[in-house]
Amino acid sequence: MVAKEPIAFLRRRALLTVVFVLAACDNDTTPIVQDTADGGSERPNLSATGGRDAERLASTDESGYKLGPNDRVRIIVFGQPTLTGEFSVDGNGVLSYPLIGNIPAGGMTTAGLQQTITHKLDPDYLVNPSVSVEVVARRPFYVVGEVQKPGNYPYVTDMTVLNAVAMAGGFTYRARKNEFYIKRLNKDGKMVRVLANSGTMLHPGDTVEVIERHF
Repeated sequence: MVAKEPIAFLRRRALLTVVFVLAACDNDTTPIVQDTADGGSERPNLSATGGRDAERLASTDESGYKLGPNDRVRIIVFGQPTLTGEFSVDGNGVLSYPLIGNIPAGGMTTAGLQQTITHKLDPDYLVNPSVSVEVVARRPFYVVGEVQKPGNYPYVTDMTVLNAVAMAGGFTYRARKNEFYIKRLNKDGKMVRVLANSGTMLHPGDTVEVIERHF
């Protein structure tokens, strides 16, 4: 008598089959990964987000948030109004700041940027400056594919794929409504495609790809 294959094995095999079919439907060679809090590189996953609480913390905890193009920050130097204000990170990840000049802020946390500014001001310009940095507006996310109004939209906390689609005017009649791709940079700075569902949480700078139905 032949033993039945474990249910877990069958599910994994079905999952991989779905992924291979989806990958064959387009020419994008970006690696497909599992939905994780850091955009990691585990095997693909079609199920609902497992670590949802962890992902929400990862996307909203400013102390661990890494700055990128189009982020806007408020920098305060106590007692120095000419050095206090709001500044944007440009498309190359560079922030232009008075006296100091260009700072490669892309990939820095607010704490890292704060420390960099402090070290560059002291002692050439100020002695023991008191500097604080906070994110004012996070970089937008993008929605492309089978939606009514593709484009970029302002990121807000706890944004899901379904929220993003709604902001983009909803689905077209050709849209696949239960499976999506999210393009994002992972923790190693490499672009990946996350196989997601309507409840997957977005990160600032993500691109949601709404896939076309083929039947």
